[in-house]
Order: sequence, then structure tokens, then C-alpha cells
Amino acid sequence: MSLRVAVAGASGYAGGELLRLLLNHPEAEIGALTAGTNAGEPLGRLHPHLPELADRLLEPTTADVLGGHDVVFMALPHGSAAQLSRELDDVPLIIDCGADYRLTDEAAWTEFYGSDHAGTWPYGLPELPGQRDVLRQSRRIALPGCFPTVATLALWPAYRAGLLAPAVDIVAFTGASGAGKTLKPHLLASEVMGSATPYGVAGTHRHTPELEQNLSALAGVPVEVSFTPVLAPMTRGILAVCGAQVLNGVTDGDVREVYTKAAASERFVHLLPPGHWPTTAAVTGSNSAHLQAALDIRRQRLIAIGAIDNLTKGTAGNAVQCMNLVHRFNENTGLTTVGVAP
Repeated sequence: MSLRVAVAGASGYAGGELLRLLLNHPEAEIGALTAGTNAGEPLGRLHPHLPELADRLLEPTTADVLGGHDVVFMALPHGSAAQLSRELDDVPLIIDCGADYRLTDEAAWTEFYGSDHAGTWPYGLPELPGQRDVLRQSRRIALPGCFPTVATLALWPAYRAGLLAPAVDIVAFTGASGAGKTLKPHLLASEVMGSATPYGVAGTHRHTPELEQNLSALAGVPVEVSFTPVLAPMTRGILAVCGAQVLNGVTDGDVREVYTKAAASERFVHLLPPGHWPTTAAVTGSNSAHLQAALDIRRQRLIAIGAIDNLTKGTAGNAVQCMNLVHRFNENTGLTTVGVAP
């Protein structure tokens, strides 16, 4: 039996990516599509790449519209999902693509988001050790942020194996789609093209506590994160460059061994051959994370690099992956490891 699926926030980039994937999911029947200011508009005006849904009208984002579905994906600005989810008790599965339920630390939420903490839902990154068992039993799931997705995957094998000191530097380059569709002068094409711009510098980006939460859980001790995102002149993709001191005695062979073992059983994690480095172009449109790691022998530092498509593995693809786990479908149903080139 097909799942009747609704997408709240269908007019945005994440919502559009969800619909692109769901159209190719054999077990999904697309139900209500909702929006805020775009309610009443035909979807085709906002997502002309989805001709099968072009005539569908966007409805208001209300519990009355979204209730009665088997799955509701919420691709909404932070702060919006918490109230709405409380009104959807009848929905068997809600997957929040936003930030509202990601953090376990109430104080960290208040510091970085400036509002009351809504609570914590199971964390929707299946590749984390033991997390698939948690997600299969879950009916409310909080997706990771796009930056924490790629950086956690890049560092997870090393921290899980105890190879690294509990402090890491992360610089991540992202495409403009990560900021959403809202009109902002600094995201105009004339501002972005031909320029790379850091933002959220010196520990101020909201994904910092989420990165520390993930890596600390993997390491078993608190991990300090210095995170700098950089807006790059591209539409999609994130490239994360992570550096951390290795513990005494760790060799390049040790690094290769733990990364090879970690990636071997993961459908969507691809470890590149030695000397080959991830690129954002190679993962465009796919649910894959491409990884590489090497030891800087002179500095005794691990350099781990990961690339994902921020809209697919970074958001919508991960959401579909979690839905597949909950409903016991093959985990890759409706998803691909194949990118789009050139």
C-alpha cells in the first residue's frame, strides 16, 4: 500500500527537492503541498522542473490541510515546525527538515536560536553508529543540518575509532541554495558570482553546537569545534575540509583502515581512492557523501574532506532515507548514488 505523503514548505528549495525524489519513489503518493506566502499559486510557477505536479495548487500550511497523511515532511523555517507538529498528533510520521528538534542542549538552543527549546527528536542521520535501530522505531525525526551532515560523515570514522584529539577545525564551502529562496541582497547573482564570502565566523554559526553534539557523542568526550562556513559561487553542494590532531602513534595506514571499514557497509558513503579528493560536482543530485582522509605527517594532523549535495544528502535525500527505514523499505528506494555531470 502506498504512503500518502504531504510536504509543508513545498515552494522552497528543500520542498522542491523532496518532491523531485518522491515522484520517483514507488511507495509514495504525493498528497497536500503547502506554502506560506505562496499559498494559492500553482506549483509549476515555482518549480517548473516538476511538470507532473505543475497544475497542483499550493495550500496554506495548516494542521487541517496536513492532517490525515501517513507522512508529513516539514521543510519550514526554524521555529515554525514546533507549533505545527503539536497540532498533528494523528500523523504517524513527521520528519522535520528544519532545526527545531535537533539539539539536545536547551541552553545551546537558546544561545544560538534565541527562542524557547521545543524539545529533541531522534536524530535523522542513519549512518551514525546504532542510529538505524533508533530510527526504525521513531515516529518523529529531526534531520541534521547540511553542514553537520557532511562534517560528521567526514569525521565519524576517525572519532569513532579514537584516532583524534577532541578539537577540530572545519571550513565548509556551500552553494547559495543553502540559504533558501527568500530574497536577500547578498545572495543576488551579481553578489555571489565570482566571489567567495565567509559568514557566521568565530563560532557564531548555528550549526556549531550541532557539530559539537555529534562529534562529542562519537568521541565519548566533549569535542570543541571551530567552524567557518564560506558562501561559494555555485548553486548546490558543500565541501567540508576538517582538520584535527591525531593521537600518538596513529599512522596513515591506520587512517585508511578505519575509513575503508566504515564506508564498506554504507550505501551512500563513498571513500575515494588514495590521492583522489571529493568535489561538489561529483555528488550533484545524488544522495552520496564522497570522503577522503589523509595524515599530514609533518603536523600530525588528520585532514578529512567530504562533499555532499546540500539539497539531497544534506536535506531531502536524507529525509527520504529516514522514511524508508521507518517503513522497512529498502533504504535506497527512490534515491540514487549517481550524480549529474557536467
